[in-house]
Amino acid sequence: MNTKHILLMEDDPRDAEMTLAALADHDLGNKVFVVHDGAEALDYLYCRGKFKTREGGNPIVVLLDNKMPKISGLQVLKTMKADAQLKIIPVVVLTSSRETPDLVEFYEHGVNAYVVKPVSFAEFMRAVKQLGVFWASINESPTHQRGQEVLSKMDTVVSPEEKVSKNEISASHPALGG
Repeated sequence: MNTKHILLMEDDPRDAEMTLAALADHDLGNKVFVVHDGAEALDYLYCRGKFKTREGGNPIVVLLDNKMPKISGLQVLKTMKADAQLKIIPVVVLTSSRETPDLVEFYEHGVNAYVVKPVSFAEFMRAVKQLGVFWASINESPTHQRGQEVLSKMDTVVSPEEKVSKNEISASHPALGG
């Protein structure tokens, strides 16, 4: 799957519906896959279970609720960041928790952003629209640009002798008389 898509992990049907409506205002609503618990999110990411036959390709961003059935949002994040194929996917926590320990723990485990769901409907819609536009339209994601090429480079080990600074010019360069 080469089209940009978003994975929304939300167990509250009302919040999921509002999120989809906000994203639809920017033509992103049809590119969102909704899962309702952490186990389902991991099944989606690993193309297993009911997602076994889904087209491949990682989402450009995962919008993650923390307090989820079966497997918490934090555990999904930890699993993603421990996996070479998934760790480059940006993860945004979209939660009602304002607890500082939650915020700190998510950032300690590599979350890209932590957004507290606004209580007001209008503020919620505005926040989700801004998230959608940034992550789907403005941000350049390695999961969309190069996919496997980026992943293979991440796993490549280069010895110190092989490292060459991008600012260095080879001695055989014409500008150096070579």
